[in-house]
Amino acid sequence: MWPGKRSDRLFVMSEVYSFAPVSSPQARVLILGSMPGKRSLEMRQYYAHPQNAFWRIMAELFDFDADQSYLARMEHLRNCGVALWDVLAACTRESSLDSDIVESSIIANDFPAFLSQHPLIGHIYCNGARSFQSFLRHVRPELSDKNLEIPVIRLPSTSPAHAAMDFQAKLDAWSIISDSIDQTILPTTVEFPNPS
Repeated sequence: MWPGKRSDRLFVMSEVYSFAPVSSPQARVLILGSMPGKRSLEMRQYYAHPQNAFWRIMAELFDFDADQSYLARMEHLRNCGVALWDVLAACTRESSLDSDIVESSIIANDFPAFLSQHPLIGHIYCNGARSFQSFLRHVRPELSDKNLEIPVIRLPSTSPAHAAMDFQAKLDAWSIISDSIDQTILPTTVEFPNPS
């Protein structure tokens, strides 16, 4: 940890680490965050903050109860062909905000290995701007020509910090995921209006 001062208050930089992926060999889409927030790290669960819209959106798209257990929700996504992971394996960060990630500290997850083990993945969706930018900067240059053909789509962040869009607008944007599982074909990079 590295103490310092910002705006006359004490802050502490912490090294944080992401989780193992949630996936199955039959995964057809991959959803990527940047790095789990503080609440998620404490609970060892993806998208654990109660105001994060991720699980509500998934429940709407794939017809399950967002209030069921975490293990049940993960199993439902696996059965629907959805994999979850984060772009970053490790980084230094002051808070849960992506804007506090120290760029020079970033270590990306091993996507060449992951994609070779999940050959059916046909679309990659980034949950917010930081995930998308980090993927393009730290992951894409390491991919094979074959994996470079997988579309990478930037979606609006489900984080409560992205309050510019209401739940319905986020749900509408994220509905493209269920379409892609039905083999919708997209260009190799897509950005939706006003993502964050």
